[in-house]
Amino acid sequence: MGDRIETLLDEINAQADPAARAKAEELVRLVMELYGAGLRRLLEIVDQEGGEVAERLFDRIAGDNLVASLLLLHGLHPLDLETRVRRALDKVRPHLGSHGGDVTLLGVERGVVRLRLEGTCHGCPSSMVTMKLAIESAIEAAAPEVAGIEVEGAVAPPPPPPRAAGSAAEPVTLLPPGVDTPCLQIGQGAARGARA
Repeated sequence: MGDRIETLLDEINAQADPAARAKAEELVRLVMELYGAGLRRLLEIVDQEGGEVAERLFDRIAGDNLVASLLLLHGLHPLDLETRVRRALDKVRPHLGSHGGDVTLLGVERGVVRLRLEGTCHGCPSSMVTMKLAIESAIEAAAPEVAGIEVEGAVAPPPPPPRAAGSAAEPVTLLPPGVDTPCLQIGQGAARGARA
């Protein structure tokens, strides 16, 4: 629906006269403000319940992808950025473990998520790409406003044991130019910024 709204606005901007464009933009802005005010009021009502009821409802709200995305759009999500990133990493952690790795959240500073990878990435480089995508996707879904992801501590797999004289050559792992190690590297700006 969000994509369709953007398409319609683009079509209006391309075809309509300036006065019609201004009215269409004002209409969208007012509808967004109305729904944002309604969502804010619903959260206030839940908060007034207090106790376990409110906590359970906030967890359900935060866990619903559609509602959570609308709350993020309006800056109303009941969970702070760091908590959402931690939960996203918890969801992807079993997958990372299946590749012999783990990830620790070091912190979130000015919208940049700082992570430390632990363990090895077995089956590199293809599992490296899979893990990178899993981490990025989980963080983007939970916190689209993140400005970037920085990773430290990626550990290369241990070197193979020395070969006995006359044994067959070890297989060679080919890496793309500029990549020194087959372990996971996520560059800054990997996550997209949130849409306003």
